[in-house]
Amino acid sequence: MNGQNSLTSDQVAKGLKEALVKGVSKGSDQVSQLDGYFKNPKIKIPFPPNVQKVETKLRQIGMGSQVDKFVMTLNRGAEDAAKGAKPIFISAITSMTIADAWNILKGEDDAATSYLKRTTSAQLLTKFRPVMTSSLDKVNATKYYGDVIGTYNKIPFVEKVNPDLKEYATQKAVDGLFFMIAKEEKNIREDPVARTTELLKKVFGAQ
Repeated sequence: MNGQNSLTSDQVAKGLKEALVKGVSKGSDQVSQLDGYFKNPKIKIPFPPNVQKVETKLRQIGMGSQVDKFVMTLNRGAEDAAKGAKPIFISAITSMTIADAWNILKGEDDAATSYLKRTTSAQLLTKFRPVMTSSLDKVNATKYYGDVIGTYNKIPFVEKVNPDLKEYATQKAVDGLFFMIAKEEKNIREDPVARTTELLKKVFGAQ
């Protein structure tokens, strides 16, 4: 099967895998740095929305700094967990077939990200969950959460709350990671400068 500009299927697959490894490496590295989540408004993990009333109430009674501290620890946990993502992505990219590569190349701007979501989400959630749990414990997020929820639940006449923090934080951490991967994919598709090798220029230039 030969494609545009006499590119062979092998070249397309090789070029695409190279681009994806580059994109996921950059995306994963960005989020796993200090402040990778916390100072990126697009992926920063907020106070769980289903307990937003807790945050509002606690700020009203002067506990805003505890809420802020908790949100920071939530994001530190995600930054810590994201360090384990790269090998999972690279393994999924390596096992990609030539047909997958062609579909991605001719697909939407986020076709590769969608492929990775399909093939790695379950594994990422499984991998992130224990790391997220230990990270949240390590940075005291679980304690802060217990404290803020406990304080809120002691306020007279409020409806008691206690959602699953670890599940929420794990899902948000994975979502944020995919957001950054999609951004890198779009960049490589649109910006010739982001394509570092001749093969990449050839594969993406053919589009």
